[in-house]
Amino acid sequence: MSPQAELIIVTGMSGAGRTTAAKVLEDRGWYVIDNLPPQLLTAMAELLADAGGEGRSLAAVVDIRSRVFFAEFRDGLDRLRDAGWKPTVVFMDATDEALVRRFESVRRPHPLQGEGRMLDGIHAEREALADLRDTADVIIDSSGLNVHQLTAKIRGMFGGEDGPSLRIAVMSFGFKYGIPLDADIVFDMRFLPNPFWNPQLRPHSGREPIVADFVLAQPGAKEFLTGAVELLRPMTEGYLREGRSYITLAIGCTGGKHRSVAMSEALAKELDSDEIRAIVVHRDLGRE
Repeated sequence: MSPQAELIIVTGMSGAGRTTAAKVLEDRGWYVIDNLPPQLLTAMAELLADAGGEGRSLAAVVDIRSRVFFAEFRDGLDRLRDAGWKPTVVFMDATDEALVRRFESVRRPHPLQGEGRMLDGIHAEREALADLRDTADVIIDSSGLNVHQLTAKIRGMFGGEDGPSLRIAVMSFGFKYGIPLDADIVFDMRFLPNPFWNPQLRPHSGREPIVADFVLAQPGAKEFLTGAVELLRPMTEGYLREGRSYITLAIGCTGGKHRSVAMSEALAKELDSDEIRAIVVHRDLGRE
């Protein structure tokens, strides 16, 4: 039997959002299995198909909790591919600082911490997963995202097989908080005048017309918007030819409140089409 269901393997750093990703997929009708030993990936897929689940989207969370089993992750993926499945590996990541804050907030130790410091566990896990991260199909950085923003990003990226062929997460951010780790393309809006220096505009964000209209009326703004769409057209066509289904387009300004937010909203509207599903995530809005 030739598998028809879409299959996603969710893995990555502990505390980076694997559970959130699994919940989003489950809410969207996916069959989700958490903490699955890699040796059972093929057996799980075949059982679902034999039980009448062929054509249903399937997701498995595989992570460091499997300990000795995790070493066989690549072999499990190879067996899946040999059986005709085309798994998409999604790697959830976050900075060390973000992971420390999350573990401290729930007062739980890191799975690999042992008798050492929390950072020791994080570093050990990051080292163990380095090769897997390098070969993942999708990397999602949750460092600056709250659970609602992360949910929105994952929901937009994995919308089912009947949706558009390419999904783009257009993410605004502030350079002073760092460039998103999962950005495939980065645009810098600091060539535009900063509304922060206008007392009437400072309290508002780029999602509000008073700021958006100001930003888009600046010299070079509309030219950039038109040029960005033209630049991205051959790139998105190439992504589709290469089988890429998800990309993150990051648009930055100083603080991630005015220029990058306004341009992200405008660019997403221009990109959204039958072939492309563009969602907007404002990573640093409200952070100041």
